[in-house]
Amino acid sequence: MPLSIGRPRKRLRVAFLLADRFTLSAFANFVDVLRLAADEADHSRPILCDWSVLSDSPQAIRSSCGVRVQPDTRLRHAENYDYIVVVGGLIGDSAALNGEALAFLEGRAAAGTPLVGLCTGVFILQRMGLLKGYRCCVSWFHHQDFLDQFEAETPISDQIFVVDRDRLTCSGGHGAAHLAAFLVQRHVGQSAAIKSLNIMMIDDAMGGDKAQPGQALTRRATDELVKRAVLRMQQHVEVPKTVEDLARELGVGRRTLERRFLADLRQTPLKAYLELRLERALQRLRSTDATITEIALACGFCDGPHLSRTLKAERGVTPAEYRKAQAGYEEDQPAVGVLLPNRN
Repeated sequence: MPLSIGRPRKRLRVAFLLADRFTLSAFANFVDVLRLAADEADHSRPILCDWSVLSDSPQAIRSSCGVRVQPDTRLRHAENYDYIVVVGGLIGDSAALNGEALAFLEGRAAAGTPLVGLCTGVFILQRMGLLKGYRCCVSWFHHQDFLDQFEAETPISDQIFVVDRDRLTCSGGHGAAHLAAFLVQRHVGQSAAIKSLNIMMIDDAMGGDKAQPGQALTRRATDELVKRAVLRMQQHVEVPKTVEDLARELGVGRRTLERRFLADLRQTPLKAYLELRLERALQRLRSTDATITEIALACGFCDGPHLSRTLKAERGVTPAEYRKAQAGYEEDQPAVGVLLPNRN
């Protein structure tokens, strides 16, 4: 897109490659930060930032929810971009990008263009060998899926995004907005990044080391059966499954599952499940203004008093006491900026 006379040059140019059945929320959060940073207020003119959706054909690309996005630039007409962003699709879709798109990615990587993997876009980059020697970020939800496909790798699943030289990877969801804000701050300026997030009703920019909402157990599982059970627990916190249901889904008996948990984690499945739910409740108490009842229901407890009794018995503190203690701790800490200094 040509520059208009009198307008400042575009400081950030981003191209997207969308896999078949891509994650719409990751793409939308990322591109909306660019859109809001590119112009004054909410006018959406691509003045300071520019973005394109690339494809080898003019056909619309379907997302995992069915909504389709129309590409605007053919791969053979692609220009130079500051970043190429790959937005992944469903786990197991080995042909999420076709051969022409993969060849384009390899060529741009060889030329030194930084690559970004959003959500399961990390799987695509890893499968291509474009993350070899790099640290990469994977959603806690897909951590085990990643290990199952790339057993020699150790992904980072306790941060919302990771920047390692010219590879940037993100767990997806709202983390995509924070990674986009990181790039906007780097190329356009801190005020533009903060403005974008605020218009999207996101109060603060988060650095890549901000923890993902999915909690891990105190002890790391090594038994494959236990790993799969823990993943199911993490995926069903609001309405917990019974141990019998977990065992049946995994194709084993309850006693077998309990025996494997005790051998691997020195905990019963029920105890491990409770630990995950309590950690999720503590995370929400720290990071949200939700009521104790709302947090209790979101973490699989019957009501606020049920959560209070359980937390008191297991951790020696009530939700109200914990939240008050956290507020006092934060007031004692010095203010620390989460964005890098403006490089312009």
